Amino acid sequence: MKKNVLKLTVATFGIIGAGIILFNAAAEIALAANNGKVEKVPTSYQVSDSLETAVLNLETTKDVGEKVNYSVSMDSLNTGTPTDTDLTMEEAAETGNQYLKNIYGLDLEGAYVYMSYNPGTVTFPRAFWSGVVLFQKEQKPESTKWTYMIDAVTGELFTTCHDRRLDANVSLDYDAALEKDYHLYEELAQTKIEECKLMDCPVDRVEYNCQGYSGNDPTIAVDVIGENGESINMSFSRYDQMFLGLLTDTSRTVTESALERTVGEEKFSEAEEIEAEEIEGYTITWTTRVAE
Repeated sequence: MKKNVLKLTVATFGIIGAGIILFNAAAEIALAANNGKVEKVPTSYQVSDSLETAVLNLETTKDVGEKVNYSVSMDSLNTGTPTDTDLTMEEAAETGNQYLKNIYGLDLEGAYVYMSYNPGTVTFPRAFWSGVVLFQKEQKPESTKWTYMIDAVTGELFTTCHDRRLDANVSLDYDAALEKDYHLYEELAQTKIEECKLMDCPVDRVEYNCQGYSGNDPTIAVDVIGENGESINMSFSRYDQMFLGLLTDTSRTVTESALERTVGEEKFSEAEEIEAEEIEGYTITWTTRVAE
């Protein structure tokens, strides 16, 4: 069960670039369909008809005496309402953009940053801010962009991803040889972890996880495991070995726990229904919960 949940968690890499919360939404729709109902969460955040009125020019220190100017606005699709304990949109954007600078070396001069707030979902029950960063005003599916998802209160990083469209025609087929020989990506992952100080302990090992693709970019994911048991999932392009993104240990733990709990509740519910159907017509009825 845990292994399957981990594979499901890693599958978000192919979706984060297109919309960082789409995986959670899709998973919840499937779970809700099994329950026969969809729980709606009321929201009241008001987004201006003109995003220009919400745009703020932020200046963050890049180096001593040098400023970085980028524009921040609430995404037009946002429906969440941050609370008093959450980071403001501006604070969340600055925090997320610092992660992009550290991990990708991204210079945000002239960038457009679109933010969304979510109070938590069934598959990810932690409030979070997500950001989409690109260097053109209009968001398009084919746009080159960087995305991140951070804790709405602490600013802790959950996920980050770089999404692009290749100019070349590349095979997206599965490469069976990489399962046994992924040494190149093992080295790349360990180097990235150490250079960006993404772990609080030395790396113990790097394990192959899976292959896939994002748009027309073939990908490979590996798990970097620290000596303290911490695990970070990292994705690279199989085309040119570019680093594409990561899922932190906290993100993985939160998602796995939520999915395991939800699946467990589903099994209990099914057991109750089966028991009730089996005794239908008897004078005395009861239900029994059977944990699998």
